[in-house]
Amino acid sequence: MSGHSKFANIRAKKEKNDAAKGKIYTMIGREIAIAVKEGGADPANNFKLKFIIQKAKAANMPNETIERGIKKAAGGGDGAEYFQLRYEGYGPGGVAIIIDTLTDNKNRTAANVKSAFTKGQGALGAPNSVSFMFDKKGQFIIDKEECEMDADELMMAALDAGAEDFKDEDDSYEIICDPDSFDAVNEELSKLELPIVSAEVAMIPQNTVSVTDEVMVKNLRRTLDALDDDDDVQQYYTNWEEE
Repeated sequence: MSGHSKFANIRAKKEKNDAAKGKIYTMIGREIAIAVKEGGADPANNFKLKFIIQKAKAANMPNETIERGIKKAAGGGDGAEYFQLRYEGYGPGGVAIIIDTLTDNKNRTAANVKSAFTKGQGALGAPNSVSFMFDKKGQFIIDKEECEMDADELMMAALDAGAEDFKDEDDSYEIICDPDSFDAVNEELSKLELPIVSAEVAMIPQNTVSVTDEVMVKNLRRTLDALDDDDDVQQYYTNWEEE
């Protein structure tokens, strides 16, 4: 996949999401609640919470909103119980789609995800129906234009930090690591003050699918747009090679 611009796709999605700050803050608020429940309210002793706080600040979430969310979660919150659910299916052209959700209403989320597939003339599948075509990996995307380190220097730093792979794309650098090493690699890369566009444990496709039919592309975008607009959807992954 060398040369394919993951950064452009992530940037376009971020710009779209920036127009809906409310959704971003809702998503991060739920992640804070889960992190506090699992590891406590002190980010110094809860790396997951520390990472989510970094994510919140990158999204320009006010500090008082972050602190309020942590205190609320530590005090038992509003009583809402969140569930992390994964859905899998196929879109037009045989594009595989994995959707990760965080919800307090399983029925609502299931109905919304099913509707998103229906809008694009795709179909939901059974658990693990497409995930076998993806690898779970830690992934860091770095803006090449804003990065002051050259490729070789960054590659060596990434490998020294525990990364498995380094890719020099058109307008970004991609660093891949074992998911169990994500926290350690993230901590080391953070010390370098790199312009990291995205840092997550992601589902990375083993191979990509190209869709050239205009109607199929339009329908595929309908499904992905519906998923973008759903507050319960935290992230989705596809093996679509966008042109």
